[in-house]
Amino acid sequence: MKLYLCKGKAFVSLVVVLLIMTVMVRKGEGHTCGNTFFSALVQLIPCRTSVSPFSPVPPSQTCCNAIKTLGQPCLCVLVNGPPISGVDRSMALQLPDKCATNFDPCELARK
Repeated sequence: MKLYLCKGKAFVSLVVVLLIMTVMVRKGEGHTCGNTFFSALVQLIPCRTSVSPFSPVPPSQTCCNAIKTLGQPCLCVLVNGPPISGVDRSMALQLPDKCATNFDPCELARK
């Protein structure tokens, strides 16, 4: 009986993980972010001065390289994720243009 309950809990956990991953897929494109929210956030540390509220600092080359490496799906996951202290989302959305990357714009999730 205990083994049956453990398998049931594992199945429910798997279904929940799959549902979360499905939500992270951009509609119509099928590209996903292969990073967790926090690992993607860590990759954007070089951009922190450029996305601070009211910051006039343009993104550095290191920041632009991080944006290109991270990719559009992960940037969109970050922008649509939980609030990040000290990060202006609208400034984060401008990084691909400022870094001359060829990303499609992120669709902002309604909250």
